[in-house]
Amino acid sequence: MAKKPREPSLWLMAIRAFEREKIALWELKDIIMNIGFLDILDILIVAYISYRLYMLIKETRAEQLIKGILVLVVATKLSELLQLHVLSWILKNTMTVGVIALLIVFQPELRRALEYIGRTKFIDKSFIGLENEQDVGAAIEEIGEAAFSLSRQKIGALIVIERETGLNEIIQTGTRIDSVISRQLLINIFIPNTPLHDGALVIRGSRITAAGCFLPLSDNKNISKELGTRHRAGMGISEMSDAIAVIVSEENGAVSVAREGKLRRNLNMDQLVNILEKDLKPETEAKKIFKKGESGIEKILNKGRSL
Repeated sequence: MAKKPREPSLWLMAIRAFEREKIALWELKDIIMNIGFLDILDILIVAYISYRLYMLIKETRAEQLIKGILVLVVATKLSELLQLHVLSWILKNTMTVGVIALLIVFQPELRRALEYIGRTKFIDKSFIGLENEQDVGAAIEEIGEAAFSLSRQKIGALIVIERETGLNEIIQTGTRIDSVISRQLLINIFIPNTPLHDGALVIRGSRITAAGCFLPLSDNKNISKELGTRHRAGMGISEMSDAIAVIVSEENGAVSVAREGKLRRNLNMDQLVNILEKDLKPETEAKKIFKKGESGIEKILNKGRSL
């Protein structure tokens, strides 16, 4: 009878495992030693993209879905290691079909991410449709005066200011107006029992484009329970676009601003104007350079005077 081959001893298996680990460490050392500038740049870009993606899904339902996916991945690997063939087959097929399901489930988050990428810009632009800073200032003043006039009367209002992201789909849900921005018209639109008071007003450039528009409501679970539909609608439009929403509460007259999915509440006139000016007519790089140069010239002149 043929003798069965002797199984390797535990000691021999341990030596072989150590040799494999040693080879792996040498390979890792070679990889580290051969890392160049482009490799570091590649790592930094991937790290930055990962960080931005995390910030996009943070505190949204996508965060919970990703945790669920990670659990499924870990369960799949464990079922392979433990040779649970049936469970492993089910999980693998679930993951395969899950790629298509992810595109459907993550549709709002994917849209939000792509819109965020599309809004990214390297050169600041002024309020769309208003290149003259005096026109921007006048429009902001009219919006502010109207908002606080409505606030004093405790009349609810929701004013949406379009920026880079187009709001045609929102405008189509309301009644087109196409009028010059004026505090009198803004106030009149939101007077109770008028045809257009219930809904949002959209401003595009120097014109009031539409009123009585329907906005998407925010899904954010962290919004205070004391805030109503008007505030949730303002938050919703600021989450799905780069628009700014000015909200007046009809309960207490408080003025708030929603931008980038965040809400600033209980603003006074100066605070509202400062926020709108900061976002609608940002300071250009040319002005910053000019100011720096101007301050440098002033220093030289002052030094000359002292001499």
